[in-house]
Amino acid sequence: MTPTLDDRITGSLLGAAVGDALGGPVEGYTPEQIAERHGGRVTGVVGPWNGDSWRTARPIAPYHKGDGHVTDDTLMTHALIRVYETVRDHLDAYAVADHLVPELMGSPVWIPELEAEALPLQRIFLAEKWLVARLHYGHHDPREAGSGNIVNCGAAMYMAPVGLVNAADPHGAYSEALDVAGAHQSSYGREAAGVFAAAVAAACVPGATARTVVDTALALAKDGTRAAIEAVAEVADRHRDFESALVPLRKAVAPYDSVGPDYRNPGLDARRPSRLHSIEELPIALGMLLVGEGDYRRTVLGAVNYGRDCDSIATMAGAVAGALHGEAAVPAEWVKRVAEASRLDLHAPAAALAAVAHEVFARDTARRRAHESARAALTDASR
Repeated sequence: MTPTLDDRITGSLLGAAVGDALGGPVEGYTPEQIAERHGGRVTGVVGPWNGDSWRTARPIAPYHKGDGHVTDDTLMTHALIRVYETVRDHLDAYAVADHLVPELMGSPVWIPELEAEALPLQRIFLAEKWLVARLHYGHHDPREAGSGNIVNCGAAMYMAPVGLVNAADPHGAYSEALDVAGAHQSSYGREAAGVFAAAVAAACVPGATARTVVDTALALAKDGTRAAIEAVAEVADRHRDFESALVPLRKAVAPYDSVGPDYRNPGLDARRPSRLHSIEELPIALGMLLVGEGDYRRTVLGAVNYGRDCDSIATMAGAVAGALHGEAAVPAEWVKRVAEASRLDLHAPAAALAAVAHEVFARDTARRRAHESARAALTDASR
């Protein structure tokens, strides 16, 4: 049976949060290091990389990554959903300035990695703190505030809600995400936000497959982002097992990834604006979607075991796979474990966004009919 809109929204947001939690404890490591640390591939929720020493072990401390805790990817996604709850319509860069920044600065939430209630601003990293610095303290034009920030996946990682509000309308999702992300990112970081939102929207089209999602992403992506997705997809098509795909996918994306081979020690040219580069996370997420043939478990475990920025890769991959198939695709035992460990109601944000999506769809329909009526009158008047 074809999943409903509400089911796809729930599947996407649960899928993103679970992927985030699975990838968090192995973020920054290589597939070889992950296999050595865990005695093989990660197949579910695992504990902190440094065990009980996580409180002091660098570079992870003071964050409790692992044991089912979501990271900043999910915190930012939920914050954006709360903005949609307030605006109850499409968003733009001004909504980021007017609503998201105050959320980050003034609304305490439970932060699983800190095991405390705190402001989101106390958890997010410098690329996201940029929003506060530029928009609250710097009073920059929201549409241009992303210029000058490092170019990474910071904006893309929380754009799934944009794709879901624009479900089955990838072009609309792409445009809206580019506008929203303009307050946060520039260059290929902003482009990735648009393409990721479009991929989530494309996954909501009835009858969509992993291939149609990637084809839609390729049709919209520009410059290095498009080239990277194309290169990764070509390699992914030759694999149906993530184990055999890990090294080839990394080789395929490496020419477009400015971070370089050592994820924790990027080179001098890393994360600078470029028309030739791409963030690594989105192409790999889409590549794993192809390798896993859209199956949630295979797709997300491939993303997790890829290593490097695998919490964000698995967040994106999980959001798309969850949107393709709905809530039933996301293993219930993983959802329960992550929700309990993170002390978060993962279903509540999905229900809230679904309600907003229905309202936006109704508004879009009314706007479209008014436009059609006006065009018809203009056409008649010109005869």
